[in-house]
Amino acid sequence: MDIVSHLQPHLSAFALDFVRLCMWLLILMIVFVPLERLFAVHPQKVFRKAFLTDVAYCFLSGLLPKLLLVPPMAAVAWVVHFLVPSGLHSHVAALPLWIRLPAAMVAGEIGFYWGHRWTHEIPFLWRFHTIHHSAEEMDWLVNSRAHPVDMVFTRLCGLIPIYVLGLAQPAGKTVDLVSFLIVFTGTLWGFFIHANLKWRFGLLGRLVATPAFHHWHHTSEEPRNKNYAPMLPWIDVIFGTYYMPSAKWPSKYGIDSAVPSALVAQVLEPLTLPFRRSDPLAAPRALADSA
Repeated sequence: MDIVSHLQPHLSAFALDFVRLCMWLLILMIVFVPLERLFAVHPQKVFRKAFLTDVAYCFLSGLLPKLLLVPPMAAVAWVVHFLVPSGLHSHVAALPLWIRLPAAMVAGEIGFYWGHRWTHEIPFLWRFHTIHHSAEEMDWLVNSRAHPVDMVFTRLCGLIPIYVLGLAQPAGKTVDLVSFLIVFTGTLWGFFIHANLKWRFGLLGRLVATPAFHHWHHTSEEPRNKNYAPMLPWIDVIFGTYYMPSAKWPSKYGIDSAVPSALVAQVLEPLTLPFRRSDPLAAPRALADSA
């Protein structure tokens, strides 16, 4: 009886998160499915190949990373407390939200950029990130296709600079508004830039990421390994990875190596590869292309 009473709050929280994800998925479908019918880059079915797998990833990515982030975030809070002068954080915390939030977005974007780029350049990380790039058809739901380890790593890379600079707090009794807004906005924008929408935004597309910008990141054509920034393309301009041809879209998406079709096999394969003699995902296309 004690076990049941102990587990009940956790089960209730899990059930609430599940219901929220169902509502979130429904809202996204209501918004993006009609838009993709009206402004599609490539004609394709709503229930395309691997649609149900990506729906499952939507729930997996919405529930699991939050739990996996608890230990590393506690470690980040401990390190920040001992290594970063408290005066810096006190000074930054006193700044108004309209200053802290844009500063945190830029700092986080740089972190997300390098975290994302490392998942292409480091073979071990590519094992997990390859699942996201295995999509051969692009739409809004591809944003959910991500291994939990991949998602936790890139999210940490984006949040750590924000916490080190004192622009948000890694630990506290309440949800930090700055980090919440950055994660929420980044997640919502992630669905947008993966969408099958022929939108470019003109000159504004140099400042804010668009589907055209991110589709070139997913191409299996040349050039590859461009456009790593999730929201601010000028970060790619600074680091030399920006690519945006005018009036042209990729004709092919995906990766060169084979990925299992089943969800469980996709999640488990990167974890078992280090123990195999043959590692089909050990050499990411990023390294092969740059050789």
